[in-house]
Amino acid sequence: MPNADTNPKIGKASLYQTDFCAWTEAQAALLREQRWHELDLLNLIEEISALGKQQRQELRNRLSLLIGHLLKWEYQPGRRSRSWLATIRVQRRDTVALLQDNPSLKPYLDEALPQIYQNSRDLAMGETDLPASTFPSDCPYSLSEILGEKFYPGEPSELVTE
Repeated sequence: MPNADTNPKIGKASLYQTDFCAWTEAQAALLREQRWHELDLLNLIEEISALGKQQRQELRNRLSLLIGHLLKWEYQPGRRSRSWLATIRVQRRDTVALLQDNPSLKPYLDEALPQIYQNSRDLAMGETDLPASTFPSDCPYSLSEILGEKFYPGEPSELVTE
């Protein structure tokens, strides 16, 4: 007979509410064992939906950081550093990998770019203390430039080597 320890749907406080990690492991075990009738379907559906949203959020966060650093790179050439260069390179690689792992996110880029750029612009303004008028109101870079490993806006830098 199922009890609260073996069935995550039994009891006043479900395992989903009290120990999310244990709940995910229990759901995975039920799926592997094809015990369909014991699955916590409502919460499972919610979590699967959230996974897609989480990937979109990760894409927005990575691109916001990347574009923010491209703006700083272009508009504060005298303050360029290896740290900025590393951030640009890592965010590019991670964004490209995220898009390779989730190709359905590619069409979302055009829709999300205006919001992403506003976040990037705010980041650049906050980290440079330059006025808003310094930065274009719309993203000055194409997606292929943003993700292109050889694109560094503004004047050339000795930090960037082939």
